[in-house]
Amino acid sequence: MPEKSQLKIGNRTIEVSNLNKVFYPKTGFTKGQIIDYYIRISPFLLPHLKNRPISLKRYPDGVEGFFFYEKECPSHRPEWVDTAEVPRTEGGEIHYCLMNDLPSLVWAANLADLELHVFLHRAPKIEQPTSLVFDLDPGAPADILDCCQTALQLKALLDELKLKSFVKTSGSKGLQVYAPLNSPITYEKTKAFAHAIAIQLETASPKSIVSNMQKALRKGKVLVDWSQNDSHKTTVCVYSLRAKERPSVSTPVTWEEVEAARKKRGAKKLIFEPDQVLKRIEKDGDLFAPVLKLKQKLPSVDVLHGAKR
Repeated sequence: MPEKSQLKIGNRTIEVSNLNKVFYPKTGFTKGQIIDYYIRISPFLLPHLKNRPISLKRYPDGVEGFFFYEKECPSHRPEWVDTAEVPRTEGGEIHYCLMNDLPSLVWAANLADLELHVFLHRAPKIEQPTSLVFDLDPGAPADILDCCQTALQLKALLDELKLKSFVKTSGSKGLQVYAPLNSPITYEKTKAFAHAIAIQLETASPKSIVSNMQKALRKGKVLVDWSQNDSHKTTVCVYSLRAKERPSVSTPVTWEEVEAARKKRGAKKLIFEPDQVLKRIEKDGDLFAPVLKLKQKLPSVDVLHGAKR
């Protein structure tokens, strides 16, 4: 029988199990430590999860075991776990979980939902993304330092368009750049704009940047993935754990840190584990907080033709 205990959070009681089970064998990081991290980071994480439909990515036997995505919020969920309806492309709808409070987050973590993958919109405005996002994914032998160079080029272009941007590690191989909008917009417009930006970056640096999704074209280059700007796609949430050898975290960084890592070839300076993230946030607060509220207007795609390359 699995070892079970109960956590009291506010007026909720959450049953948790197997807290001593190792989920990251290379480091001995346990399920109890996963839940503890999510509890401690929750004051900063929960605002980024608020009302965002979430796909559960569950690793019942840890990061070296099998995993599965769970879009439909489990029928056995507690009644206090909120859900949001999202239409299926083929018709019908999916009832996604919402992680709107700490009990819901702990409940999901206890289900071995290591990674938190969210939409760019908030319910009920499921056709209105709150940010423009670019996922910078290196094709070997390119690495995160090549992503730094691409990210800085992307920032320069967005700066020219008067769009303030923020950057975080993916917690995996690359970086993700967000330009908050928080104003009426559609995915049709953000996706077309992101695609045009990616093409412009590729045109300026064809030897190091690619905008085409074909894997055969990505070797040694950084893919500027614009396709995440879609109502049916999710992106890993800031402060989410990742299911890698070590418990890495998708972590906000400053543009100065990106520049310093690029100059000093310091890839390790862009890898963060839970304890490091908690220390950073205690010192600097939530570097991604402006993404929640900063209002910016997306320029017309036509404006890009006048931007410098």
